[in-house]
Amino acid sequence: MRIDEAILRKGADNIRWLSAAMPQKANSGHPGGSMGGADFTHLLYSEYLVYDPDDPHWRERDRFFLDPGHMSAMLYATLALTGRYTIDDLAAFRQWGSHTPGH
Repeated sequence: MRIDEAILRKGADNIRWLSAAMPQKANSGHPGGSMGGADFTHLLYSEYLVYDPDDPHWRERDRFFLDPGHMSAMLYATLALTGRYTIDDLAAFRQWGSHTPGH
């Protein structure tokens, strides 16, 4: 069963909002790439990647590698929507010792 486009758009919009808010709060970072990649990342995580948010070390999971560090906010936002990070983790974006240090 495929997710309808309105739901995909809302999920990607949530990633965009979080991707803009994190560098803004940190007063450091580049939100443009993260906002632009929100659609494909949300689609990958909601339709194609095989993973278990409750078992991040599951050996059979798909892996998603992201090279551009400027898009780390997008990845953290996406993983927060899967339950991997909390809003507090996102609020600590680019802070020393946080779970979301950026690149």
